[in-house]
Amino acid sequence: MSLFRLAKRLRRRTWIIIGAVTLVVAAAVTVSLVLLLPTRSAAQEVTTTATASLETIEQSVEVTGTLSPLVSEEVAFPASGTVLTVDVVAGQTVAAGDVLGTIDTLQATADLLQAQADLASAQADLSDASTTAAIAAANASVAVSQAAVDDAQAALDGTTLVAPVAGVVTSVDVETGDVVGSTSSGTAGGSTASTSTAAFTIVGQDSWQVAATVGEAEMALIAVDNQVELSTDDGTEIFGLVSEVGLLPSTDDGTAAYPVTITVTGTAEGLYDGISVTATIIYERRTDVLTVPSAAITTAEDGTSTVTLVTADGSEIETTVEVGESSGTLTEILSGLAEGDEVVVASFTPGEGNSGTFTGGDGGTFPDGFTPPDGFTPPDGGTFPGGTGENG
Repeated sequence: MSLFRLAKRLRRRTWIIIGAVTLVVAAAVTVSLVLLLPTRSAAQEVTTTATASLETIEQSVEVTGTLSPLVSEEVAFPASGTVLTVDVVAGQTVAAGDVLGTIDTLQATADLLQAQADLASAQADLSDASTTAAIAAANASVAVSQAAVDDAQAALDGTTLVAPVAGVVTSVDVETGDVVGSTSSGTAGGSTASTSTAAFTIVGQDSWQVAATVGEAEMALIAVDNQVELSTDDGTEIFGLVSEVGLLPSTDDGTAAYPVTITVTGTAEGLYDGISVTATIIYERRTDVLTVPSAAITTAEDGTSTVTLVTADGSEIETTVEVGESSGTLTEILSGLAEGDEVVVASFTPGEGNSGTFTGGDGGTFPDGFTPPDGFTPPDGGTFPGGTGENG
């Protein structure tokens, strides 16, 4: 035999031995993987007991609405004049009676003096009147003149403008040197018209309301004085009462929407004009209602409801009950049980081994806690035994 043939035969035997060893290692690792895979068990029913008890049942409608202050005052100087001082800035909190600003008193003083002169003249005419008709006319003139004096005096007092309500100044629309108050402008017919612009806006912080809408079905359920639980997007919780339910709906996309006004009760920090709130309108609240967990009740196809009653000696009896309304996880029991009765509540827990993931295939993962040997490559081109599957 030539040296060439001998070398070739030795190489062939070497590859056969290497292939056999590889198959043995792959088979061993496969067996290890199968043994290490977690086993599954069926989900188990776990039973507990609950006691029939007296609870409060509520029925409610949830809507969204927009918050706005009940008090929003636009304040203007009652007299004409030039602004001498502006004593507040936007964002400042004021109390009723605080000074907002002042104007000069020249025009207001002149108006008061003229009104007083007119009143004196009317009073003189009354003194000179001798007939019944003249006396009646003079009395009317005096009354009108007196009203003019009162208005002029109020305007003079108003040259120092004060806050009519407590709240936050949300806008200041005047500056020192501005001319404000009633002004006259000419018209085509030669007459004049008076105008006045608000100088300050004050929004109250103690009284709020929510404007919302409800559908036709909900509108039939709610009423004035229903209690309301309110919450803002930042988690602030407040309470209120339905103060008005509108009878005339608006229509949006063919759906009727009835306006509802909710008055906020009490006080709360962090409320702002225009923020969105969620309102839960409670239209029914009943106390001392006999209830059990809804999970304790089984309802058959014919509508019959039953519970499993636990007797004093620990035995279990299937008992027919009449159910009423549900609220949250509780259901009302109208008959069939008494307060203090114990009933079985069934729940299910996952079976053992139903956690963790084992996925075959090129991107598969090993069972929790298993570390493959260094350099290990799954057999069959990277596929774990059994192909692709999932455990848990």
